[in-house]
Parts: sequence; structure tokens; C-alpha cells
Amino acid sequence: MAHEHKLAIFRGLLKFKSNTQKIWGVLIFLSLVTAVEVLLGIFKPESLNAKVFGMKLLNWIFIILTIVKAYYIAWDFMHLRDEKSGLRRAIVWTGIFLMAYIVFILLQEGGYVFNVYDKGYIKRDF
Repeated sequence: MAHEHKLAIFRGLLKFKSNTQKIWGVLIFLSLVTAVEVLLGIFKPESLNAKVFGMKLLNWIFIILTIVKAYYIAWDFMHLRDEKSGLRRAIVWTGIFLMAYIVFILLQEGGYVFNVYDKGYIKRDF
């Protein structure tokens, strides 16, 4: 392949990082984040059941870890690290905005549906 080695700068020293090293690094990072998610999902620590912004802290941790994995996958597999900063910002900030928007919509609608099932018909005045 034309790009067999990737140039990496580490503390002012130049060294080459092979594609094999890069793939193993990605595998280890994504595996660790997924293992943390799975362990938290299995054990569900009581200390993480505190409410933060109307939702359990454990749920916020799951959302944040999922966003971290999605960002890292885009950063590495879509080669965003090699693009100009303007394009990276356009892609990343658009994704962050859309994710925040869908979280907001899901929390709003989920709360409304819960209240309807819990208390019966509820009329909202906007």
C-alpha cells in the first residue's frame, strides 16, 4: 500500500507507527470502553442511580461512552484526524448538535408519555 506507515510525533521525537499497531490500539480502546459499558450494565451500581438532569447518572454514563465510541470510530476509521480542522469541526459539531437534540426530544416525549400512562390524559399548554 502507498501509506504503509503513519508518521507520529511523540514528545518532539519522530517515529513511525505501523498500521498493525494502529489497528491493535483501536481494538484495545474500543474493547475497553465496551467492557466498561457491559460491566456497568450487568452490575448497575447503586451509587450511580442518583438523578442528574432528570435521568439516572448511569444512563448519562452510557450515553457519554456511546458518543465517545462513535467519535473515535469516526476519527479513526473515517480518517478525520487527517482532514483540515474546518471539515473536522463541521462534521463533529453537527453530530454533537444532532445527538443533543435527539436526547432532548427523547427526554421530553418520554416524560410526557410516562405522565400520560401514570396520571391519565394530560394537556400541555405551550
